[in-house]
Amino acid sequence: MNTEIERKYLVRDDSFRAQATTHYDIIQGYISREPGRTVRIRLRTEADGTQQAYLTIKSKMQSFTRFEWERPITVEDFRALLPLCGSRIIDKTRYILPAEPASLKWEIDEFRVPNAGLLLAEIELPAEDTPFVKPAFLGEEVTSDPRYYNANM
Repeated sequence: MNTEIERKYLVRDDSFRAQATTHYDIIQGYISREPGRTVRIRLRTEADGTQQAYLTIKSKMQSFTRFEWERPITVEDFRALLPLCGSRIIDKTRYILPAEPASLKWEIDEFRVPNAGLLLAEIELPAEDTPFVKPAFLGEEVTSDPRYYNANM
């Protein structure tokens, strides 16, 4: 079974930008946001214009863990499915930063639509009790706050 264990934080300032090793743009839409599960499509565009698309199914979060199933789809399939999302579309830039320990990474999302200017940091962990260093740019933890779930924005 595929699981995702993540912690999510508000970002206090943009000092993270100097630490970013890469960034890319994301457009994602929600085909379904049923209680207990979401079905999402995502288009990732690299700085060089290369695009990758994905279909993802996620369960409701239990503590910091949830089921996640993700598979690549064609860009054409993404474009064909996007109208099914209606207004449930997010446009953001994702910055990738090293974390401590070095086996982990931070993902900082800067939202354009909706919630322009919102900055959220996520770290995916191999286990719920995995220790990690919290950088100075982190603010309040919002892992369990449904207002900060992308599917609810």
